[in-house]
Amino acid sequence: MRAPVAAVIEAHGTLERLVAGVTDQQLVAASTLPGWSRGHVLAHLTDNARMFARLAEHALCGDLVAAYDGGVDERNAIIEATAGRSAAEHRAELAAHSTRLEAAWARTDDEDWKRPVTFRNADLAATVWARWREAWIHMVDLDLGVRTDDWPEGLATHAIAFLLGRLPAGTRLCAEDVRRQWSIGDRGDRPVTVVTGRVRDLAAWLAGRIPAASPVTAHGLPALGPWPPHPPQRTRPHLRSPPGTA
Repeated sequence: MRAPVAAVIEAHGTLERLVAGVTDQQLVAASTLPGWSRGHVLAHLTDNARMFARLAEHALCGDLVAAYDGGVDERNAIIEATAGRSAAEHRAELAAHSTRLEAAWARTDDEDWKRPVTFRNADLAATVWARWREAWIHMVDLDLGVRTDDWPEGLATHAIAFLLGRLPAGTRLCAEDVRRQWSIGDRGDRPVTVVTGRVRDLAAWLAGRIPAASPVTAHGLPALGPWPPHPPQRTRPHLRSPPGTA
């Protein structure tokens, strides 16, 4: 499936408009994520764009580099160090790194999308899907007006597929508005737990966000497992292509 570059660029535009008038005072206020201000969420979105741009730029040169050389500790330190920026600084940094990321993607051809990256031990195309998730999910966390009902249908269906592993085996999701189903695990003759709702509500619930209308099931919603874990990072030497082949 083709990486949704145009959809991510559209999400970047939505995010830019969302924060266009945000004030310093609004950014120091709490987001919907425990322990994070809106400034923390925006700092994460900005650095996430920087990180994906770095991966893309190196991948296009044949290099395989870590998303963060210092791992999750470095990621967290960057967020803490930049969360307190002024609103104007946040907007400028977000725009700069989003533009850098989009520029890297613009240089990418069909074969380039298959280049490996260390992020989830996947390929470059997978980072586009990940950025799509990050942008829309965290726009909700900013609590500035974007709701899960605003998510594109394609984003919702992708999020469900990505997060399906959070469900216990023997669970089936039924999105009544788009007439789609997802199932996980084979329990043989044991009863299947069927969860029904609109596609955006199912995606929001799986993502741990508040749906517009809670999905329903006969005996209560099943407990969700953890977010899909990152696999152990590839440890492989630089794969720099010969000059002229990047």
